[in-house]
Amino acid sequence: MPVFEYKALNKKGKSCKGLIDADSETAARSKLRASGKYPTSISESLSKKERNKKQVLGGTLFDRVSQDEVQVVTRQLSTLLGAGIPLISALSSLIEQSSNSALKRILAQIRDSVNEGATLTDSFAAHPRLFSNIYINMVRSGEASGSLDVVLERLADFGEKQRALQGKLKAALVYPIFMAFIGTGILFFLITYIVPNITRVFTDMERALPVPTRILIATSEALREYWWLGAGAALLLFFLVRFFLAQEKGRWIMDRIKLSLPVIGPLTRKIVLTRFASTLGSLLNSGVPMITSLQIVGSIVNNRLIQEVIEEAMEEIQKGKSMSSSLKASVWFPPIFIQMIGVGEQSGELEPMLEKIATTYEREVETAILGMTSLIEPVMIAGMGAAVGFVVLSILLPIFEMNQMI
Repeated sequence: MPVFEYKALNKKGKSCKGLIDADSETAARSKLRASGKYPTSISESLSKKERNKKQVLGGTLFDRVSQDEVQVVTRQLSTLLGAGIPLISALSSLIEQSSNSALKRILAQIRDSVNEGATLTDSFAAHPRLFSNIYINMVRSGEASGSLDVVLERLADFGEKQRALQGKLKAALVYPIFMAFIGTGILFFLITYIVPNITRVFTDMERALPVPTRILIATSEALREYWWLGAGAALLLFFLVRFFLAQEKGRWIMDRIKLSLPVIGPLTRKIVLTRFASTLGSLLNSGVPMITSLQIVGSIVNNRLIQEVIEEAMEEIQKGKSMSSSLKASVWFPPIFIQMIGVGEQSGELEPMLEKIATTYEREVETAILGMTSLIEPVMIAGMGAAVGFVVLSILLPIFEMNQMI
């Protein structure tokens, strides 16, 4: 059913605006008049074509729905349902209090779909890029078990933890990346514009220069004359890497490299294991079957090697084996991880054990991020110091030789 935006006057003559669903503009006007509002302007919020295109993305660059807003809406919906408010009324309350017009439209479409007889799961599933597979399946299990408010609260907790983990990782990488760009820019400016003016004096002397000075002059001339060639080569390399990663084999190789690198590898494995344990624990705790849960986990771990291990484990579990024994053969799952899952299976407390594993690895990820950041900073400072020291040494050596001649 289309959604219309309106401006109207109420019975007291005060202006108001909002959204209303109706089959047509005429029907929307009739519904407004019946509710005591007299429309001054009314228009469909989005055409059918635009709705299909924008409902997931949330509109324009400045009018889109973020995942943080989705988590807030999820928690608010959980609170309203837990208080005994009917689903339609709860969705209507969320629409009224939302300040994001794109989110309002999406919530209005979800409410209309539910009002027409669809389940909340199917209504959410109509917006696949806004509500993930794990979100849809957990809502489905909540509807089936009659504990939708509890499942939505778990979803909000799960989403907030995932966002917090991503935020910590991004925050840890911002400073090193920023310093790398600034340092590279300063060195490029120094070598291409400052150094030539200084070394021109040495070349005019027509004397043999020290090796470091000759290397610096040659590097400076190459950057000044052929910088465009280097930029073109970097751009070509960028597109070649993107093409390589677009291939299935290329993504597999890159995922293996990410797991095997000396410093990045252990951190990547811990992040993957955290995502595995927290997602699987949340799904199982919400009543989603084991095989379905593992399928969802395999699709969101974002690593093809781990995904292959999960697919093999699913086959073994379907044959009657336990999950711990199915994962034991993989080198990517550490022994303590397998042992804790085995204890959870034997005690019948797999879900709490998975949550405990996720908490443990979250702390290890935080520690690893801090360690990686503390390691990157001195390495970058040492690298910048070495580069600047080479430039200074290359300039001072001819000056020392000139003093000795005098």
